[in-house]
Amino acid sequence: MQLGATGMKRTRILYLVAVVISLVGALGLWQTEINEAADARVASGKVPKFKLAPPWPKPLPNNWGFGQVAGIAMDSRDHIWVVHRPGTRREGQAAAPPVIEFDAAGNLIQAWGGAGTGYEWPNSEHGIFVDHKDNVWVGGNGSGDHQVLKLSRDGTFLLQIGQAGKTGGSNDTKLLGLPADVAVDPERNEVYVADGYGNRRVIVFDADTGAYRRHWGAYGAKPDDSDQGDYDPNDPGPKQFRQPVHAVRISNDGLVYIGDRGNNRIQVFQRDGTFVKEGFIAKKTLGMGAAWDVEFSPDRAQTYLFNTDGTNEQISVLTRKDLKILDSFGSVGAAPGQFSWLHSLAIDSKGSIYISEVDTGRRTQKFVSQGD
Repeated sequence: MQLGATGMKRTRILYLVAVVISLVGALGLWQTEINEAADARVASGKVPKFKLAPPWPKPLPNNWGFGQVAGIAMDSRDHIWVVHRPGTRREGQAAAPPVIEFDAAGNLIQAWGGAGTGYEWPNSEHGIFVDHKDNVWVGGNGSGDHQVLKLSRDGTFLLQIGQAGKTGGSNDTKLLGLPADVAVDPERNEVYVADGYGNRRVIVFDADTGAYRRHWGAYGAKPDDSDQGDYDPNDPGPKQFRQPVHAVRISNDGLVYIGDRGNNRIQVFQRDGTFVKEGFIAKKTLGMGAAWDVEFSPDRAQTYLFNTDGTNEQISVLTRKDLKILDSFGSVGAAPGQFSWLHSLAIDSKGSIYISEVDTGRRTQKFVSQGD
């Protein structure tokens, strides 16, 4: 029997639908296998362990020195990027450019950044992120730093979101308030801003045009800038983010992780701002809080979540699935392997951790993965 044109078209459509259903099913099974492997790792009771590497990076040329190292990030080449504050370098050292790229061995690749034409460089650099296109994002938390910059790998200016010296509170859709950190979602090409030291929200823009998309506060609610009073460790769940909203990362499965530093917690959301869960880090910590930065383990399931705590000077290892703390390491001090104002972290494809220190620390350190 021969099919007419209409019948053939219907057959092709049914075939394509069957292929799509088959692919969706295969992807679902694949994701299930990944999740099961992650669960098995956790159930085994083993925890990722790390060993301090030799001093990292190698000495800088030109008598350059680090100021406070406010951010550290990883790119697609496993190159490590730092942003530091040149004006806070130690006496007798020359000012290195604020953005520096290294390879995993600690070799200097390039350095650039600072004031230029067509954009407003921050007064106090804070946070760095390298996106899926190897573009570099930098924020600031100094006086009047209400902007985020997007630059190419060689430092060419591409985009500015916000305007220096102008802010409009946590529900303004164009202006920022001392943005602490950014992360770019490669699937949707959107940039999420932890906004931050001046505001109490996460806000999302188109990563190419800077067009506003959405924003939210704690638990996905509308942010409120009214005075919350002092942090109460007995509060089961503060209703608003507490300044600073210090970190943002997006997992492979599209969840948004926010480091609510002043409230000692990590909150997790769907991309649209729907609240998913939260977990506390050293909940009784007062002062500057305990949830400073977050990053995922490099396995496909991103089984573990790592948190830097610059108040208690520790790195915590959590299960990403339920935000339970499995282990922690670190202590207060200026010796190698200790932490002095632990701030940010990045993790390479081999699982090695790179950390940055601000205030009197003014350095980076590398810890090599020893497996589970």
